[in-house]
Amino acid sequence: MPTDRGVTLRAQWLGQILRDFRERKGLTLKDVAEYLQRNISTVSRCELGIYPIRRVDAAAMLDLYGVSDKKQREAVMELAGDVWQTGWWEQYSKDNVWSSTIDLAWLESRSHEMRVFATMTVPGLLQTEDYARALMLIANRDSTKREIERWINLRMDRQRVLSRAEPLHLSAVIDEAVLRRQVGGPDVMGQQLQHLSAMAEEPNIDLRVLPFTAGAHASPDGPFNLLKMSDPFPEVAHIESPAGSIYLETDAVDRIVETYDWLHEHSLSNEDTAALLAALEEELR
Repeated sequence: MPTDRGVTLRAQWLGQILRDFRERKGLTLKDVAEYLQRNISTVSRCELGIYPIRRVDAAAMLDLYGVSDKKQREAVMELAGDVWQTGWWEQYSKDNVWSSTIDLAWLESRSHEMRVFATMTVPGLLQTEDYARALMLIANRDSTKREIERWINLRMDRQRVLSRAEPLHLSAVIDEAVLRRQVGGPDVMGQQLQHLSAMAEEPNIDLRVLPFTAGAHASPDGPFNLLKMSDPFPEVAHIESPAGSIYLETDAVDRIVETYDWLHEHSLSNEDTAALLAALEEELR
């Protein structure tokens, strides 16, 4: 998990929204720079997300662009606050953690619905601490003990979205191979299966297994996450790669949503999933 410092997703989104408002109004970067009494390059960097926009400037831009809709203004100003605010996830930003992973934690904290397809490991939001540790010790063999423990803490902290006042609704499809791979050995995997069984009973969690008997499936390229936030923000697809996270929007997300629907449809029912989890856990005793 090496460090990848750079533009944050939330800064990019804020810049894109304000750029769209500007272009609809027919204004140039020079017009905005003169209104804000700033140079053109600063306004351009703000729109690109390179330099986070200050709340006072965001409010002034909304005034200039004639944005009077209360809901739109509140959403933009909230995002402008998030760009500068130090959320719980920011305590990890100084560690050796991908900035895109911090973006994912922010997205999860702002989303009301998340859909996950897992092909290699149990989804991070559903992992036990021992399971996460077993994964990270193997995947990050050159990392220090302190780094490993910090990454585990980050993963556990992310799980709070499932038990907050208005919990995230999580729908997860897990490939059967994930459940049969004994990460950390029989004891650790047995505890992980027990945890999945318990989490599947929560009203905000829909957990299903894609069985081997499903054969070839709709996502041969691997796992992905879909995160849905409130308007005006788009639904986002998150895909892990060896170089960090990739975030997709618009038409690409529509295709992934269709893929998820296929996977969900061809997965075991909630009842059959619960029975399989219990059977696999019994095999490990």
